[in-house]
Amino acid sequence: MSNDVTSRVATPRSYLMCPPEYFAVTYAINPWMRPDSPVDPALAMRQWETLRQTYESLGHSVSIIEPVPGLPDMVFAANGATVIDSAVLGVRFRYAERAAEAAAYMNWFRWNGWTAVHEPEHVNEGEGDILVAGDGTVLAGYGFRSDLAAADELAAVFGRTVVSLRLVDDRFYHLDTALCVLDSSTAMYYPAAFDDDGRAVLASMFPELIEAKDEDAEVLGLNAVSDGRHVVLAAAATGLARSLRSRGFEVVPVDMSELLKAGGGAKCCTLELRH
Repeated sequence: MSNDVTSRVATPRSYLMCPPEYFAVTYAINPWMRPDSPVDPALAMRQWETLRQTYESLGHSVSIIEPVPGLPDMVFAANGATVIDSAVLGVRFRYAERAAEAAAYMNWFRWNGWTAVHEPEHVNEGEGDILVAGDGTVLAGYGFRSDLAAADELAAVFGRTVVSLRLVDDRFYHLDTALCVLDSSTAMYYPAAFDDDGRAVLASMFPELIEAKDEDAEVLGLNAVSDGRHVVLAAAATGLARSLRSRGFEVVPVDMSELLKAGGGAKCCTLELRH
């Protein structure tokens, strides 16, 4: 375990984000969503804007996709696609309420000069359930949203080894709510969100695994974004922040409380464009 901050190296990233102009909780498709609990749209926009500025202050580039009226969850750009080696795999949503987001994101890629854009066959909800480990292995979550069969499609499109992980707690309905890859050898996760096989696989892949306690997982502290040195995560996840600092990461806390009302955090709002 290293406490030497100089051993953690930041890599500049490119992200795609969508302003929460039409953000609202008008339906419930996960345990976090309560349509009877009002959302403050202005606060959501301020929190989102702070997140965008945070990325730019850390040296990352942020592209913006125009939000579409009637798609309140489009702010969760991580669900818009998976992008690896300049290839793009589009998404198919589990629920009809979000279905139209898929075309909006596919159109953005086509209009912005991405040529290797693939329509999906199976249900997959993009980077919500698809993460890339430090060695290039693709981690594919399934159980609540994405199909297990999406793994073969990921392997075909990206030419990468794909490891499937079954999610077992519906509060952590997407992989990016239960697992965050921090660098090539380090990840943080919520063990109870995975079955025994999944926990064993993660232990074999990451020499250093940081376990999130209930109280940090329950504020979506794992829905975080790492550039290898800086970790942008929910300000309320104070236990994880201590664990990260003790391992030489720089913690960048952000308040995503308004987006949390729809079951989202920093990572949900962020799609990595891997060129």
